[in-house]
Amino acid sequence: MESQRNVGTARWDSFVALGDSFTEGLADADPNGGFRGWADRLAEHLTAVNPDLRYANLAVRGKLVRQIVADQVPQAIALRPALVALSGGGNDIIRPGTDPDEIAELFDAAVGELRATGADVLIGTGFDTRDTPVLRRVRGKIGTYNSHLRAIADKHGCYVLDLWSMRVLRDARAWGDDRLHLSAAGHRRVALRACEALGVPVEADWSEPWPTAPCLPWRAQRAQDIRWARAYLAPWIGRRLRGVSSGDGRGPKRPQLEKLTAGQPSR
Repeated sequence: MESQRNVGTARWDSFVALGDSFTEGLADADPNGGFRGWADRLAEHLTAVNPDLRYANLAVRGKLVRQIVADQVPQAIALRPALVALSGGGNDIIRPGTDPDEIAELFDAAVGELRATGADVLIGTGFDTRDTPVLRRVRGKIGTYNSHLRAIADKHGCYVLDLWSMRVLRDARAWGDDRLHLSAAGHRRVALRACEALGVPVEADWSEPWPTAPCLPWRAQRAQDIRWARAYLAPWIGRRLRGVSSGDGRGPKRPQLEKLTAGQPSR
């Protein structure tokens, strides 16, 4: 892996991102009415190293791992990129009765296919939901899944974007109003952490402490939690239980490898 870190950024002339809403970039709005996100931001950092970099983002919100494997992985293989970022599983984990062992088996097979093409792969772990109401109940499943992802990375020689250990993301300012998707500031920090994992030089520090913020009284915090659960969490879980996704019928925002250009529209 060390040899990859020494030469990787110079030879990555193409980058494809796969996954769900996290990689699509929800809650990180761009000026064109679409979404930017950590993967787009990472592509910008990679372009600073290699101006000829071409980038595609096949991620679609709401997708399960089996859908990512069935739909996005073959598309990525056809594009023959030098670097692939693969994240997914959050939409699976939240569903009652899902088995992180089975989800990991699908993920493992996908990584094997991608690595067989000669592409380097960056694997994203799950977030630590310790401080998130309701979602903290699936923290154990996420931890089990993350252990599998670490083993998969070791097995196939992959880079790891370790989201679980990013304590800086426990701050509310790292998240959008729905608390389910990162804010622009959160996506920025994740992109910087990805650069660190890949050995891409950057000047900013993803772990820089947040400015001091005033503390809300306990009752005010609980009131906010209740409003959030009603407005965002309950509808989101309801869609998952019904098998309905906000990504149904939606295609990827960047289906082809293209160079980044200023003001380029995204859906």
